[in-house]
Amino acid sequence: MNLSDKRLFLFDIDGTLAVGDELLPGARELLAEIERRGGTSLFITNNSTRSRSHYVKRFVEVFGLQTEERQFVTASYVTARTLCDRYGTQTIYAQGTQSFVEELRSFGLQIVTELVDNPACIVVGYDGELTYDKLCSTAELLQRTDVPFYGTNPDLRCPAPFGFIPDCGAICGMLTATTGKEPVYLGKPAARMAELCLEETGYSREQTLVVGDRLYTDIACGLAAGMDTCLLLTGEAGLDDLKTTRFQPDLVLDDPAALLAAL
Repeated sequence: MNLSDKRLFLFDIDGTLAVGDELLPGARELLAEIERRGGTSLFITNNSTRSRSHYVKRFVEVFGLQTEERQFVTASYVTARTLCDRYGTQTIYAQGTQSFVEELRSFGLQIVTELVDNPACIVVGYDGELTYDKLCSTAELLQRTDVPFYGTNPDLRCPAPFGFIPDCGAICGMLTATTGKEPVYLGKPAARMAELCLEETGYSREQTLVVGDRLYTDIACGLAAGMDTCLLLTGEAGLDDLKTTRFQPDLVLDDPAALLAAL
């Protein structure tokens, strides 16, 4: 792999470029250098709680970085695009945050959050507003119907200041344990998220590098899409994990500063 040939960089955010409200060493400089060389940085995140406009605002206010909505490809965005293609104006039952529901509705999707007789499908996202009533309603629908069941992302946990908290994969895991129904996940590691980035930019797989801190989502997504991958040892995965995983990255570096030095 020749990094000088790369023009499109697909970055995970949490644990790869930043932890909490702090950019990781070299992240700011790395993004600036990619832009200086005429390349493109897109940010692919399995966080389904925030809209793309939220990320633009956050990058300015928290990190001091100017970005555009088109640079953010979120799990909720990929989910919305997929549901639009498959279900059009049919009724869809969603479990997630209010922000997630509003993001889906902004695409013209007919979203309900209460029990209905025959939804076209059921979709579940990460839910920081989760209640037991929500879980029970979703479990009831899964058992009462045989419609497709989607999850935004399979991540079991996401970073928090004190360690980790349950993510969408853990929430869906409870529903699967209860109902026996397995979701189809639409975010990473599904190739669709990376492939959508190619569709929207015009770059080729050979020109693209996927950069992340998780083997089973970030690296797996790049591999599924036939792209080169780079693991940064700044988040969930460590060197010991490389001994047991089937998701082997093409490049392993300490942090964004190390990737900048390797360009």
